[in-house]
Amino acid sequence: MEYRRLGRSGLQVPVLSLGAGTFAGRGALFGAWGSLDVAGARRMVDRCLDAGVTLFDTADVYSDGASEEVLGAALRHRRDEVLISTKAGLPTGPGPNDGGTSRHHLVRAVEDALRRLGTDHIDLFQLHAHDAGTPTEEVLATLDGLVRSGKVRYTGVSNFPGWQLMRSVQLADRHGWPRPVAHQVYYSLVGRDYEWDLMPLGHEEGVGALVWSPLGWGRLTGRIRRGSPLPAGSRLHATADAGPPVADELLHDVVDVLDEIAAETGRAVPQIALNWLTTRPTAASVIVGARDPEQLEQNLGAVGWRLDDDQLARLDAVSRRPAPYPHFPYERQEGFARLAPPMAGRTA
Repeated sequence: MEYRRLGRSGLQVPVLSLGAGTFAGRGALFGAWGSLDVAGARRMVDRCLDAGVTLFDTADVYSDGASEEVLGAALRHRRDEVLISTKAGLPTGPGPNDGGTSRHHLVRAVEDALRRLGTDHIDLFQLHAHDAGTPTEEVLATLDGLVRSGKVRYTGVSNFPGWQLMRSVQLADRHGWPRPVAHQVYYSLVGRDYEWDLMPLGHEEGVGALVWSPLGWGRLTGRIRRGSPLPAGSRLHATADAGPPVADELLHDVVDVLDEIAAETGRAVPQIALNWLTTRPTAASVIVGARDPEQLEQNLGAVGWRLDDDQLARLDAVSRRPAPYPHFPYERQEGFARLAPPMAGRTA
């Protein structure tokens, strides 16, 4: 397994990490990804650690908090071997202070997460979304207090607009507060919006990307092809409207090229899609999910090998979309393609 530094920090993270969204299976949207119990989750954790995957990501809204409980139980005797990442900020109840990133909510969210996870610290605590109603100074000062208390080691954000991430970095630097070292983002071969503003920002300011839904909300599993109906067992039947939209023609064009490269390499379609992401600038870790051991094994097989330059160029060409304003006048001269790939870290 390859390890990379997380943004401008000293923390080393594996290039693949495991998302615990498939743990527990309670609730609607955030409980529809899987229903692994503690025993099943422990088997996943043990296999991940055998493969060098040491980062596990969850959130307080996944299965109404039960994902954290199951993850904590699965890690109970291996806590010192792993990094735990969790998130807070989305609504967890009907009350006026049951969401957002106020001091009131964040302190309570961390205490609740520590209790559910059965640990005394969170390695990476991320704001799940930008809260326009809370001053950024309040948010960052609260995070500073949580880091100073030892309850949180590193901080990050998720799904932030570029202007707010930049403001957070600037204020953190101005006041000596911990700056975000991670941005958990949606990024895939059928969703490359991250590249226009957030990737250059992360590159310049040292904010590493943790990639969520790297298979385009389940569309790049290899089960969806041009002219074929959506498989009966696909979770897209229940969750497609909640995920990032993807035009059918783009999806089919990308899958056509993935199929070609699969034939050339002997690798599965999702393995190729995941491997492509590991080559992208600022990508620190790609978060994969799994509902069963077979799916986990396939995802683990996405690393330890490389696509060649021609294959990378074909994937880049078929998945590239027209540049949005104000980028299109400068796309050829100053676009994301000028950024360097992520620095290789150590392997184990």
